[in-house]
Amino acid sequence: MKQVIIITGPTASGKTDVAINIAKENNGEIISCDSMQLYQKMDIGTATPSIDERQGIIHHNFDIISPNKSFNVAKYKEITIPIIEDILKKDKLPILVGGTGLYIDSILYNINFSKQDNTIIRKKYADMVENKGKEHVYQMLCKKDKEAAEKIHPNNIKRVIRALEIVELASTSLSDYQKKAKKDNSPYDFLIFVLSPNRKFLYDRIEKRVDLMLENGLVKEVNEIKKIVPNKKSTSLQAIGYKEVIWYIDGIITYEEMIRLLKRNSRHYAKRQLTWFKRYENAFVIEIDDQTTKKNLNTKIRTILEKNRKF
Repeated sequence: MKQVIIITGPTASGKTDVAINIAKENNGEIISCDSMQLYQKMDIGTATPSIDERQGIIHHNFDIISPNKSFNVAKYKEITIPIIEDILKKDKLPILVGGTGLYIDSILYNINFSKQDNTIIRKKYADMVENKGKEHVYQMLCKKDKEAAEKIHPNNIKRVIRALEIVELASTSLSDYQKKAKKDNSPYDFLIFVLSPNRKFLYDRIEKRVDLMLENGLVKEVNEIKKIVPNKKSTSLQAIGYKEVIWYIDGIITYEEMIRLLKRNSRHYAKRQLTWFKRYENAFVIEIDDQTTKKNLNTKIRTILEKNRKF
């Protein structure tokens, strides 16, 4: 089997720098596994690498669809498998990089997902919580996936919604999804790196990233996107970093409250990402703290690559 590299981890963990370094040293091309970097004109809020930052490395799945279009995990898989195959045919190394767990799963586990938009599904259940309460949504999970419901506390509504999301997207229970995920049914040999910064280091990076995004013109970027995406419920505008700015632009919250929510919601998202990536068996978890230099990090990954390479 041909080897494919996956670089993942929470937001602001340094995935892009690591991926570019691997690509430079191993004749690789980078494929985004970020559900929002797919959208055009959403560069600041998604931390899309600029042309200069890409350092001559070919990047795929960046800026490929209009923000007024919907997208889903099934479409992601449909466009990404041919890209992987094309890179392999050129005797180059495919490097998947990003933090959208479902998108990574669609390639890693060869699971067929429905063509529903997972963001819309998630919002549907979030609206139900708002209108009918947590217990109503939890009882829906009890009916659709009793085994998952027994393992999830009714008050942990984010996990309840995620389980319901999987039921709809994968047309199976969460437990069956996880069993399928453990089967080695992919045509590729994956080498997975999970960047795992300690909490203080990660939260500091998130706060600095939010400040930099605002400094670089995030509010202006969102204003421009609003002109071409009139529907605030569009998938692109549900992204963390965009919905909060829209609340500010619309006068719902103050500038200071917007910053607080941007940082808080990004921290919460990072925690959910880390929980998701812990499921990946045989992944190399790379611990990072404020003592980890870029050189040390790249050396550690290079050593693992040399021991496990099949390309």
